[in-house]
Amino acid sequence: MNAAPAARYPIWTGGRDALRAEWTKLCTVPGPGWLLGAVVGLTVAVSAAADAATRCPVGMTCSVDTVRLSLTGIQLGQAVVAILAVLVICNEYSTGMIRVTLAAMPRRPVLLAAKVSTTAGPVLVAGAFAVLGSLVAGLLILPGHGFTAARGFAELSLTHGPTLRAAVGSVLYLGLIAVLGTGIAAMIRDSASSIGLALAVLYVFPILTAFVGNETWHDRIERYTPMAGLNIQATTGLRALAIGPWGGLGVLAVWALTALLAGGLLLRLRDA
Repeated sequence: MNAAPAARYPIWTGGRDALRAEWTKLCTVPGPGWLLGAVVGLTVAVSAAADAATRCPVGMTCSVDTVRLSLTGIQLGQAVVAILAVLVICNEYSTGMIRVTLAAMPRRPVLLAAKVSTTAGPVLVAGAFAVLGSLVAGLLILPGHGFTAARGFAELSLTHGPTLRAAVGSVLYLGLIAVLGTGIAAMIRDSASSIGLALAVLYVFPILTAFVGNETWHDRIERYTPMAGLNIQATTGLRALAIGPWGGLGVLAVWALTALLAGGLLLRLRDA
């Protein structure tokens, strides 16, 4: 009697094969490469535009967090990351190729883990380039607009502890957005609906904070929603934050892992 597939193929072997297959798909389809390039290009461009539009004339007091300002583009780059993560899964459902994928890799949790890895990994690399490019843009633009170390503004250098934390945290932030988008796509399986929900999760809560007048609910929205993850970029006024930098990133991690677990459960229970 032949052994069951699970007994013949250890989980690490299946995982390695799934990673190889997902990486091959990622490299042979042009879309992901363009989206990863857009993450870098749009993030740096928006950050540079925000730097160029902000000035601190001599003789005036400016309460500007120059590091956070230089990383403004992350707020647009995250949308491209979410779209990329959704399409990695939903494109296979729209074409029907998911049936072939599941036939080749019946262990659905392993398959989902492979998709997360091959999406979040490149996003982290693209995020690193995007963050470095944004900081370089700030380093070149902001001193000429009055934001200098001599006037007490933070150094846009990775040797500066708070700047390094903001930079590394921003890269991790984009990686978590990729995980969040993957989880949402695994739950919904439709590209348009998944992208709509992912973007709503990222942008509706910040909009709500502008309209919620109740201080308690305003604080709760800032503390317990994915937007809390952007606090990792703050280098000044930390006491005024609803939640600390690493705590905020932890909140985003909870959202991302919850979405991934829910997506994995539904992927396991439903038919292709």
